[in-house]
Amino acid sequence: MNREEFEKLVEEGFLLLPEKFRAKIRNVALLVEDEPSADVRTQEGLEEGETLLGLYQGIPNTERGDTYGVGPTLPDTITLYQLPIEEAAREDEEDIRKVIAETIWHEFAHYFGMEEDEVRFREDLRDSEAK
Repeated sequence: MNREEFEKLVEEGFLLLPEKFRAKIRNVALLVEDEPSADVRTQEGLEEGETLLGLYQGIPNTERGDTYGVGPTLPDTITLYQLPIEEAAREDEEDIRKVIAETIWHEFAHYFGMEEDEVRFREDLRDSEAK
């Protein structure tokens, strides 16, 4: 899939977030890269053969104080990694669109202050309710 097609699916995936949450999102750039850089791999402690589908970097919404945004403030970033997402979709026989939407949900959960264990718990809960 070319980058333009992938980015279109990212836009669609973002719009699947409930409006009540999208309305609260401020100062976040949604990026697409081929795969995690060597620096990101080291920062995240990835072993050989491990990868990421997405990565949130920034100050979670729940930790932003009254002075957040006073003066120049770089946006938080959510990066989606195209090649690992495409590979995950192939391995699990899932639609790339679905993997993108799930990755966006996961990373924005971090933006809203959830730690990894809570995000995974809520994903499991959501998946069990969908069955």
